Amino acid sequence: MNKIRKDDEVIVIAGSDKGRRGRVTARVGADHVVVEGVHTVRKNVRPNPMKGEAGGVVSRDLAIHQSNVAIYNPATGKADRIGFRILDGGAKVRVFKSSGEQIKG
Repeated sequence: MNKIRKDDEVIVIAGSDKGRRGRVTARVGADHVVVEGVHTVRKNVRPNPMKGEAGGVVSRDLAIHQSNVAIYNPATGKADRIGFRILDGGAKVRVFKSSGEQIKG
């Protein structure tokens, strides 16, 4: 079970985009995530008339390692660590380490 999942709000804790917040849009492989608005590059794209695509400069978000992001805790307004707790029914849920509060989603 991954600690960081798609649609989680995360904050970058290392790298050139340190301090930026964004939502995880995709997981790439076992240990990389794509965060919207983070690690953005501009790429020159050739037109493809067969597919009806225009050429030009396109901005893309590239993947970053999940160790460089931490989940954002809206209660404290800071980055937080993630732990797991097993509920009475046997369900395994993610919780914030600082408060023990269950993570929504």
